[in-house]
Amino acid sequence: MMMKKRMVSLALVTAMTGSLAACGGSKPAETTAAPAAEAATTAAAETTAAPEAEKPAEGQKVLKWAMWDKDLTVYYQPLVEAFESAHPDVKIELVDLGSSDYQTVLATQLTGSGSDFDVVTVKDVPGYTTLVNKGVLEPLDDYIAKDSVDLGAFKGLTDQIKVEDKLYELPFRSDFWVVYYNKDVFDKAGVAYPTNDMTFDQYDEIARQLTVDTPGQEVYGAHYHTWRSAVQLFGVLDGKHTILDGNYDFLKPYYDMVLAEQEDGVCQDYATLKTSSLHYSGAFSQGNVGMMNMGTWFIATMADKIKSGEYTDCTNWGMVKYPHAEGVEPGSTLATITALAIPTTAKDKDLSWEFVKFVCGQEGADILASTGTIPAVMTDDIANMIAAVDGYPEDEASKEALQTSNLYLEMPVNAKSSEIETVLNEAHDNIMTGNATVEEGIADMNEKVSAILGQ
Repeated sequence: MMMKKRMVSLALVTAMTGSLAACGGSKPAETTAAPAAEAATTAAAETTAAPEAEKPAEGQKVLKWAMWDKDLTVYYQPLVEAFESAHPDVKIELVDLGSSDYQTVLATQLTGSGSDFDVVTVKDVPGYTTLVNKGVLEPLDDYIAKDSVDLGAFKGLTDQIKVEDKLYELPFRSDFWVVYYNKDVFDKAGVAYPTNDMTFDQYDEIARQLTVDTPGQEVYGAHYHTWRSAVQLFGVLDGKHTILDGNYDFLKPYYDMVLAEQEDGVCQDYATLKTSSLHYSGAFSQGNVGMMNMGTWFIATMADKIKSGEYTDCTNWGMVKYPHAEGVEPGSTLATITALAIPTTAKDKDLSWEFVKFVCGQEGADILASTGTIPAVMTDDIANMIAAVDGYPEDEASKEALQTSNLYLEMPVNAKSSEIETVLNEAHDNIMTGNATVEEGIADMNEKVSAILGQ
């Protein structure tokens, strides 16, 4: 049991080694929503290259799978081995297109005349939208209906990636936002730990109870990184709004809450954070932050840095579900996904579907979890696997936090998402630095995004 736990720990602890290389991207790191680079917690199992793949035996069918970081990602090989074991007449060939410009290279190859991929990994929503618009991905709806695939297991994610009511990919990985907290800060303040059913009013009250404003002894009840998502995404948890609505009046209560906390010293000043380029991990590791909203990709860093002795002031930590507005189901949160799709040029689409269904379904999810990777399908057993990682908090609330109810994409499918994000980033920065009031910033978002959507 200890050996198994150590192996899972290794996979998760080293996840961040490849995360920044995994997705790349051109967004400004400190003003965007949580970048896919950090959300895609690629698990680097070893620093040495994997052995060269065996050549297919005579008579075996070959499925070519386009992906990135083949030799640094721990889950590829076990997924391939499991599928090949169940399908001895099939050989999976991994084709590494590199991580830095993966989506660009993939789109170029799929629109060219020489592509022979059977399955492709889709890194992000903008890349997915581009491929669908180019007409190079096969709709999956008929396959899903034929095999009675339960899309409910994806907790609403698949509804958000439909294009004109058609689904062209299935998620197999997902990271989502939670609240990390320092139990020592709570214990010192004599405040009860946060729960998995915490409203925003309760969250704000707890943060204020933890705060100490004595110069040189400051304790911040909450911390918000400089990504717009750290504030704006609070507003889309009700399932009624998205970040592409074109009208952002619904964001006002959350900006009001965070700005009031900032004014009262409950959280660190946004402008100071930007100027100092303080990373969220550095802020939390200092030991004077009570709660911090961040994605599950941070679990890897926490486990790694605590184990190595680099983090000494936040070793007694826990994790709970995202806070929610009144009337919103607890466990509703934001997600980023990695998915699989079938090119229109695939030579055996039925076989390609079998592989997609396997990786994105329960069998694939079990394998991903065994490597410390959070799958898109989360069950009690899978949550238990993740919670068994060496370094994960042992309390029941932290384990329960892995079970979500509703997952909402940070950036839904839209051909104009990049333009819209630029507007949202700029308005967020102006609001948080005081260059614009909340009302002015929201009016700016409303006007500019509505214009973009109306083009």
